[in-house]
Amino acid sequence: MASPGHYRGRDPFTGEPIEFWVVGDTITHSEVPGSDTVADGGWIVPGLVDAHNHVGIAPGLGVTIEQARQYAYADARAGTLLIREVGSPLDTHALDDDPACPRFIRSGKHIARPKRYLRDYGVDLDDPDDLPAEVARQAQAGDGWVKLVGDWIDRDAGDLAPLWDRDQLAAAVSTAHEHGARITAHVFGTDALVDLIDVGVDCIEHGTGLTPDLLDRMVNRSIALVPTLIQVDNFPQIAAGADRFPTYGAHMRALHATATDVFAAAREAGVTMFAGTDAGGFVEHGRIVDEIERLATVGMGPADALAAATTAPRAWLGAGALGDGDRADFLVLPEDPCDDLAVLRHPTAVVCSGLALV
Repeated sequence: MASPGHYRGRDPFTGEPIEFWVVGDTITHSEVPGSDTVADGGWIVPGLVDAHNHVGIAPGLGVTIEQARQYAYADARAGTLLIREVGSPLDTHALDDDPACPRFIRSGKHIARPKRYLRDYGVDLDDPDDLPAEVARQAQAGDGWVKLVGDWIDRDAGDLAPLWDRDQLAAAVSTAHEHGARITAHVFGTDALVDLIDVGVDCIEHGTGLTPDLLDRMVNRSIALVPTLIQVDNFPQIAAGADRFPTYGAHMRALHATATDVFAAAREAGVTMFAGTDAGGFVEHGRIVDEIERLATVGMGPADALAAATTAPRAWLGAGALGDGDRADFLVLPEDPCDDLAVLRHPTAVVCSGLALV
């Protein structure tokens, strides 16, 4: 355990000195006499945030809590110390007592319709008008978030199509907010985005079909975007596996081809964007640095990409950073990550809930 321990370094965003002590699993800025100096120098950042992660999902099989624990460990070793788990068939609350696991903020199960999402991943509603009631149930099951599947392949149409109409979505958003939860939606294409944005969801996942007018609406409504760039990189592979639906395959390839420009336009328009890997399925756990590096390529640059995985999502999620009483989740780095994000791959220390993992 790194407790009690004294840490001294610099803030990469400001260059200013940082100094604090770790006692148990908590940070204090009041000197703790007799504590050992664990780090003196280097650069200190709050634990990385993966704002789109599925510890409770694995490709092609059900997941036990012990398998989920190993996925969480892989993320933590890579520096991800806060996860927004946006949809999982497995209740991962049992991991909250494990100090070697990241902190979790969850959205319960995906809400979808029969044959309109991955089988056994979420709750399938036979009657789409039941959506508000299910939103209320998932709001209670999660930690302040609800996850909708906004679009997915419609096998009859052979392409992406919305799952819900505007009235159903408006009722879902109202219900989530009444229950103290925010609501986020998986969306690849453009058609579903119009209603989702207009009724005021709180976040869009992926968002490859965003258009300039929709980006402006997102800014006006303070709707966040988690683009999951390293998952979007898999679109050609997803398309190749859908040869029975050539229109859908062509659509996914087209979305992939324009994704970098779409996300750069989102950045230029002022859409708030956060780092998320979509780990659990096509994407392996522990790849948060890959996502941060990809964000830097869509107009953010290293400093803003790092902020999109540290201070910004922590403020958005109501999680502490390096303040008094905050959970002791942080990285110590040998060089300034704002000069070279690859430094994040070689931390001097990764401290998770006061426990030194590296």
